[in-house]
Amino acid sequence: MSKRLFIVSGGPMPHTQFLRTRVRLRKPFAIVCADSGVLHALAENLIPHTVIGDMDSLPAEILRDLENTPCQILRYPCRKDKTDTELALRYAWEQNPDEIEIYGALGGRLDHALANISLLAASAQRGITTTIIEEHTEVFLVTSQTEIRGHAGDIVSLFPVTPEVTGITLEGFSYPLQNARMEIGQPYGISNVLTQDAGIVSIAAGYLLVIHNR
Repeated sequence: MSKRLFIVSGGPMPHTQFLRTRVRLRKPFAIVCADSGVLHALAENLIPHTVIGDMDSLPAEILRDLENTPCQILRYPCRKDKTDTELALRYAWEQNPDEIEIYGALGGRLDHALANISLLAASAQRGITTTIIEEHTEVFLVTSQTEIRGHAGDIVSLFPVTPEVTGITLEGFSYPLQNARMEIGQPYGISNVLTQDAGIVSIAAGYLLVIHNR
């Protein structure tokens, strides 16, 4: 069984019940919250393993309550060169997971969303499967080959993260590719469509960002 860890960031999460459902289905061995991400967890009575960050977005009474639980609190100064989500991700790497799922990392401010997406490359360099998950969206990197599971009609967009991605082959899509190439600045991989409940994406070199809208 895969050793799975959840990170909960402080971005918008309109339906926190989704997080509880994912915890029940995916059974993470730990939940790590980045600063105010703990509010999403607490809304569903989920006590995280660790809360990490500068704690500038948490009411003092929440912190006091957490100190009376088994939750570990790791405080950092407000003036720092890493975001709270990056701190949470670096802590997660130290727990040796096979997979990391990040919640509450999209929506809200565009710069925060882009910063969180950029962290996927750092996880990929360590060989750890990392996915940003929202209620209707999954975001992850392909570095060799992966199967995208969903439903026929799901929209899947592909973007090169490295200057170029080569050897792109798509199977099970409305617009298949065979040994194709993508470059930054030529976004022709947007809005492809699954023709069945699973599609295969494989590449020869580079990092390819996948946005799967369920």
